[in-house]
Amino acid sequence: MNRCSNPDHPHCTVWVMPGDSACAHGHAQAAPAEAATAPVSSGSAASLPASLPASLPATIAVPAQRPQLHVSGFDPRAAGGRQVLKLELRGMPADCAPQVTLLASSRLRLEGGERHPFHRTLRGDWLPVFLEFSSRGLEHGQYRIELELHSRGQPARTWVATLLILAPRADASLHDIHQTFLATHKNVRVHADDASIARVHARTGGGRVDIDVNASNAGIAHLDLDARGGKIDLGVTNIAWDEELLEIDLPAQAVAHPCPASTACLLLAADAGARLPAARVRHLRLFALDECVLGRADGEADLLLAHHLAGGPTNEGLTRRLSGRHALIRRGRGGFEIEDVSRYGLLVDGAWPGKHKPVTLHPGMRIELTASIPGIVVLEVTAVLPHALVLQRVDAGMEHEAYYIVDPERAPGPGAHGVAPGLPLLLHRDGGFWVVEPGGEETPLTPTTPFGRLAGWSRGATFSASAYPELRAGMRPEIYGNATPPAHNPGVRQP
Repeated sequence: MNRCSNPDHPHCTVWVMPGDSACAHGHAQAAPAEAATAPVSSGSAASLPASLPASLPATIAVPAQRPQLHVSGFDPRAAGGRQVLKLELRGMPADCAPQVTLLASSRLRLEGGERHPFHRTLRGDWLPVFLEFSSRGLEHGQYRIELELHSRGQPARTWVATLLILAPRADASLHDIHQTFLATHKNVRVHADDASIARVHARTGGGRVDIDVNASNAGIAHLDLDARGGKIDLGVTNIAWDEELLEIDLPAQAVAHPCPASTACLLLAADAGARLPAARVRHLRLFALDECVLGRADGEADLLLAHHLAGGPTNEGLTRRLSGRHALIRRGRGGFEIEDVSRYGLLVDGAWPGKHKPVTLHPGMRIELTASIPGIVVLEVTAVLPHALVLQRVDAGMEHEAYYIVDPERAPGPGAHGVAPGLPLLLHRDGGFWVVEPGGEETPLTPTTPFGRLAGWSRGATFSASAYPELRAGMRPEIYGNATPPAHNPGVRQP
């Protein structure tokens, strides 16, 4: 036997005998020829039931589930307070990348940045993302949260969705909140549990009624719906719903980059007598990441930091005052921003911004790591381009390295030339890095790029598809093992 398969009554659980045209509740059932069938493995005709036709195909296509974003945890009664939405991906296609980047924008005050990654597990499902926001100080009413989801796999795919969030009046009753919210969402589920009471009274117009009412453990669920609605998951204290993801038709992809890389390094022939500090840099580290992690070499960082002594960088001493994940740099709505996620803190222009409080970066800003012992690592924002951020060390490591952080697949935009004196204009497209010459010509960066033929480049410049080519494979903690260790300092505690 099968359960009721009538699409107009998805919550009917009555069992139906094979061949019956309707269930016990009178819901019409699909004819056997129209019923969906699971894939059948290929084999001999003798292994198939006698009731099936001999011409049955080896597999029968089942309509693919449409991608959806399941939203839960919304409590509209917390007007003006801080709220957290739990976002879950469902029905995503198999050819999307194992990481999908979520970009969010809204007039609501989004906490924790506007860029969040979804990660696919080994089982094939997706880890949820928690989107924090507050409506404090905003006028009551409905607010949009515009979402974009980007998969940078092959092929690249993009989905969009819009969430409608209700910020009710401070004196609004639960009845008013539910009535307003149900007027803009579809499908209703009422659930009461553990001696609680859930009441819904709403008016909707037109369409199909699809309601799930559930009460358990001495709970009471009361539904008063006088017309036809659609789908909302409505809990006792919060509301959840499914938002369909609409895929955008992206233009055809260009030819793949000859040397794809998300991190790289330009080894420059440094000019010790150059007037600009950027022209004296030996290693220009390139990063094209949605989120760049700064930290110690033996942690989870992308951009590796260490304290520099007279003989070079060291892995010990004051370097131990840097966390494995010390700070994050990402491109937010207002530009590139830095966020402190460490146990030791950081200073931006001499002030500690607070932990998990992003600060938008501007040219000339000085970043010191850490806040407890300033001067371990000192960075200066050399340039902020529409697509990139350039950081220069202004401590003892000034001539050793600088950092070029690029927003992946974003064009430089007009006016980008000449913003970073002494450094080339670089971008990341089609999976790899490109250099833009003064005339606008774009040349892909590879280990065989003839830098001597490019304007403003010396013949000694080389490219590596690794941000730290001087490191040996598997020896990340020994990045600075050859430097002279500092004298013992009893005031420095080793974590």
